[in-house]
Amino acid sequence: MGQGKAAVKELEFGGPLGSVALLVLLPCTTLYLILLCGSQDSGVLSVPALPGGLAWLWDAQVFGICVAWMLFQALLYTLPVGHVAEGLPLKNGKKLKYKINAFQAFIITLATLGLAVYYGLDLSYIHDRLLQFAFSAILISLLLSAYLYARSLNKPESELATGGNSGKIFIYDFFMGHELNPRIGSFDFKYFCELRPGLIGWMVINLAMLHKEIQQGTGPSLPLILVIIFQFIYVADALWNEECILTTMDIVHDGFGFMLVCGDLAWVPFVYSLQANYLVSHPQSISYASAALICVVKGVGYVIFRGANSQKNAFRRNPNDHAVSHLKSIPTASGKRLLVSGWWGLVRHPNYLGDLVMALSWSLPCGFSHILPYFYVLYFLGLLVHREARDANQCGKKYGAAWEDYCNRVKYRIFPFIY
Repeated sequence: MGQGKAAVKELEFGGPLGSVALLVLLPCTTLYLILLCGSQDSGVLSVPALPGGLAWLWDAQVFGICVAWMLFQALLYTLPVGHVAEGLPLKNGKKLKYKINAFQAFIITLATLGLAVYYGLDLSYIHDRLLQFAFSAILISLLLSAYLYARSLNKPESELATGGNSGKIFIYDFFMGHELNPRIGSFDFKYFCELRPGLIGWMVINLAMLHKEIQQGTGPSLPLILVIIFQFIYVADALWNEECILTTMDIVHDGFGFMLVCGDLAWVPFVYSLQANYLVSHPQSISYASAALICVVKGVGYVIFRGANSQKNAFRRNPNDHAVSHLKSIPTASGKRLLVSGWWGLVRHPNYLGDLVMALSWSLPCGFSHILPYFYVLYFLGLLVHREARDANQCGKKYGAAWEDYCNRVKYRIFPFIY
């Protein structure tokens, strides 16, 4: 049964105390940042005035819209379009099948939204009630996490996530995710939430910010257009290359608990849209020369990010693929090989490097008056440094001497010649 013998000896994120802290910190930080964006003093250390009454957080209509959004994306997920791909082998040797149609869902969503706006939908409603939308997303995250944990208690040991199966610490397993691949039939909860509701919702929020800026007579501004285009490219690329996530740590290793549920459904859409939200209340102006330079930064980050991820995904699926067969690699006792050339010979995580450079390009159009638009870059840096450490620890245990050899050959973790 799910609560059998403990499968985890080393607890992450500070164990149960860290899990409790993050259970509170993640939702509160999301709401706090939204409040800051609307305040006059947007310094991260400032304390914005809180609206009075429960209505500043709860709105039944907004909650209903959020539920409808989830159901709409779930419906698109089940449409008979796209193709089916296999994931990596599980502990029991089986491979799960996944529906690959997120990009089609994105196009259908944008077309539906465009039609709704044409017939009078006021997208600024999302901007004006962003706190209520975020609170509803957090509440849905809690409810879904509770359901996922309850159903995991009846699952066999082979279907539980190694990292979220302490065997005795409820709050830790609830946070980390007890079950690895929770499914109803072919509907995979983790895979569905990883890209669709949050990433596509992020783009809807950005468009709502553009609509609000136009309404108040300050837009469309060049800084907001840059932010929206950059982030649109990022999301469209992720959805177009949806199959690549099947080899990521989130899908392969991590259980689906509150950490990922809240991250996917609340943190991503409401924190990643921070720059667009900030620009609505704090208009900026930049020169075309500055805009061109920022575009170069974005381009460099994208080339590194996409090149590295494409190499990794192709190599993991088929090392003999003509696109990666020329790359050098190290054999391991498990039969897998570790890349030591191409993008992966530059640093151990070139995809993280490209991601961080792109994140910087999203913040630069917001100027340098406040640190708030750079919160995402700083948070993301901390997240990726921590994730790199988790990955290194797991790889050290899994690959042993081969991992030591790899680290000797590829010395830098994320930043060449620095870290």
